[in-house]
Amino acid sequence: MSDARRIQLQPAYVLHHRPYRDTSRILELFTRDHGRVSVFARGARGGTKAGASLLPILQPFNRLLVSWSGKGEAGQLTGAEFDGAMTPLPADRLVHGFYLNELLLKLFARHDSHPDVFALYAQTMEQLKREDAIRPLRLFEKRLLEAIGYGLALERDAHDGSELDPAAIYHYRIEQGPVRLEAVDENAVVYSGAMLLSLAREELSDASVCADARRLLRAALDRCLDGRELRTRQVMLALRKGK
Repeated sequence: MSDARRIQLQPAYVLHHRPYRDTSRILELFTRDHGRVSVFARGARGGTKAGASLLPILQPFNRLLVSWSGKGEAGQLTGAEFDGAMTPLPADRLVHGFYLNELLLKLFARHDSHPDVFALYAQTMEQLKREDAIRPLRLFEKRLLEAIGYGLALERDAHDGSELDPAAIYHYRIEQGPVRLEAVDENAVVYSGAMLLSLAREELSDASVCADARRLLRAALDRCLDGRELRTRQVMLALRKGK
């Protein structure tokens, strides 16, 4: 009796794809109920008429309904279609979309279901299609950290438990939280109480607050990445320097 399973019409996004043999591709999917999944898309590089017809569909940032079968580490794609209307990601935000994809690829093992993160990713992708990228990216990072068990303590002093003072300056200990500083070394990495509270409340309405939040969230994500570099960060840094 075969233990191969068949998954039908699973909500999914393509995180990454790469060539396989002459005409096929290997897709890394992020699915609602099955987490990260690898599937073979045979003929998707023009080897067959049916496979070629999937090329415009099997692209990053499209919300899809995907079907596959198989019993090993990677399945065989059996179908894909758009899940609702297809709205492209604007060209100036493509790098931000790839950044989200790279985070998911680096932080999640295959077949580890995270429907809450799938919903967060879907919501953020829709925001990136409609508005400036800065605030949605910061909120995605904050909520992603919370979803994987590394949420930031942002409202109370880690030293004495007191409420943060918006006018005070804090050092942030990633493993513990913010600690108020009375004197600031010029080389110290510090954050204002106002920024920490704004991030806690998910306001982030000011560009300078978003910039400071980015530094803190990057430090927290670096702990989770355990030394693994994100290529999209280098691209975004180069783009900022070029402006």
